[in-house]
Amino acid sequence: MKLWDGRFTKGEDADMTSFDNSLPTSKLLYKEDIQGSIAHAKMLGKQNIISQKESAAIVDGLKEILTDVEQGSLIIPDSGYEDIHSFIETTLTKKIGEDGKKLHTARSRNDQIAVDTKMYFKNRLQGILEEIDDLVDTFIAKGQENPYLMPGYTHLQKAQTITFKYYLDAYAQMLLRDKKRLLNAINIMDENPLGSGALAGTTHNIDRQLTTELLNFKKPVKNFIDGVSDRDYVIETLSDFSIIGVHLSRLSEELIIYASQEFQYVTFDDSLSTGSSMMPQKKECRLSRTYSWKFGFVDR
Repeated sequence: MKLWDGRFTKGEDADMTSFDNSLPTSKLLYKEDIQGSIAHAKMLGKQNIISQKESAAIVDGLKEILTDVEQGSLIIPDSGYEDIHSFIETTLTKKIGEDGKKLHTARSRNDQIAVDTKMYFKNRLQGILEEIDDLVDTFIAKGQENPYLMPGYTHLQKAQTITFKYYLDAYAQMLLRDKKRLLNAINIMDENPLGSGALAGTTHNIDRQLTTELLNFKKPVKNFIDGVSDRDYVIETLSDFSIIGVHLSRLSEELIIYASQEFQYVTFDDSLSTGSSMMPQKKECRLSRTYSWKFGFVDR
């Protein structure tokens, strides 16, 4: 049974069901969906929209589902449910009974998926920011360990004299700009859509500030139509990733050149290197070369 099929008398065509099934993708959002639902259930209880007993049962059931999924005792399938929301709510209802259906009170899947997606992006971007910091720290450390003079190059021609430390700092600065772009994207997306309903809110006396605080958003969205339709941050984040990719690919290609016998400025650890079946003297960093392939800088 689907969350919306109460008014329908005819079943959905099988091809339509397959086309409309977002579960293979949306199941990635299971943690955020459960966290958003826990916040929503707590708010419903606080506002007496549902009873405290019902709210507590829903919250406990959702926490059990999260534990079961993360421990592997509950497997989210690729089909059989329209989306992750349907799977979670159906599983909850099986676990605690009819009270599980009250979780959807004062909420639409429109604001639900908007919340899930924003939380997913915010959570995953924190990991990317940490990786950027680690890489910048590595550049700084390697530069301090190797403050050697080297020629700077323009179009593979020797230009002004620089140090290897100065060379690596150039990429540190690029990545620090990339970090600023991602932080800006997080700042812009950091508005809570929960409570927007389908597009014009709800008549229930909900507390949007409470769910905003529980879900660690900066503030609630100002306009409900925009709240459920905004996907600008997805495009912005992908654009930021593209710039990061170009920076890393540029570095990879330069390191490939600098590691060649013609330059011999750098060498790669054997654990990250490959060679040639025909040329035993050849050694190259597979990670750098693979990354450059992805962006078209190296011919296979």
